[in-house]
Amino acid sequence: MYQVYPNECKSALRQFLVWLILFFGCVLSAVAQIDTTHNNKSGQGSTNQIQVDTLRHIGIKTGPTDSLAAIHITAQTDSVLMRRDSVFYTRLKASMYKHRLTRQLYDAVFRDVYNSRIQTGEVSQIEVNPFKVFEGRIIGDIYIRRLGVFGQTVYDTLRKPGNWIERVGSNVHTNTREHVIRNSYLLFQQGDALNPTILRDNERLLRSTSIFHDARILVVPRPGSQQFVDVYVITQDVWSLLPNGGFGGFTNFSVGFDQVNFRGLGHQLFAQFAYSGNDPRQKTEYQARYKVPFIGKTFLTAEADMLYLRDLKQVAVKLYRPFLTPDTKYAGSIELNHTQVNNRLITRNDSVLLVPVSYNYSDVWIGRSFRLFYKQRDTEEKGRSRLVVALRNTNYEYFKRPDVTADTNQIYQDSRTTLFSVGFSRRKYTRDVLIYGFGRTEDVPIGESVAATVGFDNAELGRRLYAGVNFSQGKYVRHLGYLYGLVNLGGYVRDHKVEQAVFSFESNYFSPLMKTKWGNMRHFFNTRYTVGIDRFDNEYISLSSSGSGVNTDGIGINSDQLRGTNRWFVNYENVLFSRLSLIGFRVAFVTFVNLGLVSFPDRPLLSGPLYQGYGIGFRLRNENLTFTSFQIRLAYYPNIPGNTIPFRTAFEGVPTLRFRDFDLSAPRIIPYQ
Repeated sequence: MYQVYPNECKSALRQFLVWLILFFGCVLSAVAQIDTTHNNKSGQGSTNQIQVDTLRHIGIKTGPTDSLAAIHITAQTDSVLMRRDSVFYTRLKASMYKHRLTRQLYDAVFRDVYNSRIQTGEVSQIEVNPFKVFEGRIIGDIYIRRLGVFGQTVYDTLRKPGNWIERVGSNVHTNTREHVIRNSYLLFQQGDALNPTILRDNERLLRSTSIFHDARILVVPRPGSQQFVDVYVITQDVWSLLPNGGFGGFTNFSVGFDQVNFRGLGHQLFAQFAYSGNDPRQKTEYQARYKVPFIGKTFLTAEADMLYLRDLKQVAVKLYRPFLTPDTKYAGSIELNHTQVNNRLITRNDSVLLVPVSYNYSDVWIGRSFRLFYKQRDTEEKGRSRLVVALRNTNYEYFKRPDVTADTNQIYQDSRTTLFSVGFSRRKYTRDVLIYGFGRTEDVPIGESVAATVGFDNAELGRRLYAGVNFSQGKYVRHLGYLYGLVNLGGYVRDHKVEQAVFSFESNYFSPLMKTKWGNMRHFFNTRYTVGIDRFDNEYISLSSSGSGVNTDGIGINSDQLRGTNRWFVNYENVLFSRLSLIGFRVAFVTFVNLGLVSFPDRPLLSGPLYQGYGIGFRLRNENLTFTSFQIRLAYYPNIPGNTIPFRTAFEGVPTLRFRDFDLSAPRIIPYQ
């Protein structure tokens, strides 16, 4: 969501630096004491003393019936690293517990996250589907277990909050209500025959929502019955309330909040107010959003937005349902909005214009998926292939705009576009950890999709045809890591001439998780290549961005001169997920390299300068909070046009990345970005 006044967080930064100095002082005093030997007698036999989720309150008397058994395997293969972690934290804790002040500092700063990972199973190997042994049995009772926000995990419900802040936070937070989970978030019900893929998809669906930190489903056979099983759904919320704002004096301030789970109903409420007393155009700004996900058993989501900002005013409503799982048959959306915006337009001679625009926009689409069966080597993928057809209609009606002619301002023409698409999708998901998250379970999509889109645009300057095609594939490559690729090609045809066409290629790679004495590490490598073909005069793409690393699609710095119609961008990032936890925030150390080329049609792309950005930094994130990750970075930009400060520092929020999936949705015009 657009932020009215970005908060520089100066006071928060000062407090953070104080904690950082104390933190590194403690670490440096303890590093010299680290025992690098692998003989820790106290660790012997630990695999027989593991205390995991017992769910005593529901009286399960049978042994492990699901993937909890895999924890013992992980414990054996990971015991050496665990013992080394234990030595580090045990000696550090013993040293700091000698004095009251340092003891309180340790309790506030450290939480032995990785020291307890065998018990929790948070850093574990990829699991197989644990529900297969119960396939076809009848689902009896369904129990919902809601855990506290802090302390417990879905793999260890006996874990306690680490300090009084976590205890208070868990008590103050309102957990998602049981009837909301039961009636809106479950894909199965009592009396259904158990389908292992549906339960696995349901786990992924729960984890993918913004209100849950993690989720787990257990299946337990009924004593004395060979036909019935009971299902236990374990969820853990995130801390749902995020205040925001900034203060630059009583004539320049903003205040707001983002509540992603209002009163435990799963509803999302966002509101923000800003005041700028010295602005002659508009002194007050405000915006609000209300979202109701998964209405009843329909899995429809309703959303209403209102923005009254200086350069953007908008009222919008939307009702939509995506293809949540491969078993979802119908999907669609209805969206209506009225927008008034001052578009910032940069001409070819680098002059900047503010173009006032006002328009109505409507978008309606519906899609249907059909299951495909054919011989596949991987039995997990059987029945997960889909043929998807969809129809879409969009309409732009402008009320205020610059003059539109065949040669100027064509992007502001009225249009009514109808598109039809047909595509093939096959997808499944594999669990992994420490990719984009800092310990939460992540569902990595594996599969492929291909889609073709055709249609026509009844535009103000004349009717034109549209055709586009895209292909994507992603999978784990043995011993190499995960590789994803996407290819797009599309454009309009009018009077036998191509216009507004685009070809783009994208690839994402991350390495296997590598264990080091400092923590767990991954390498990331991403590339984006885009070519615009006969684009309109005021259309361009840019290398500019304010972020860094895999969290950005640009070089990491803003400049109006980093524009063109063709672009190539490469990013490398190394992330070390350390064993450190700072006041509940896990710490990751980052190094990155950004390289990019950009050009207009009058110059070949490879003949231009190679724009560069290099940097180091670290990120902090608490997965139990809705906050974005925090990042402190130092970057070097040696050859950015108009940049007089090559070395730059930043304290910024980093949004959590999501995997590119292989679900097909609405027919769309291939974006030029």
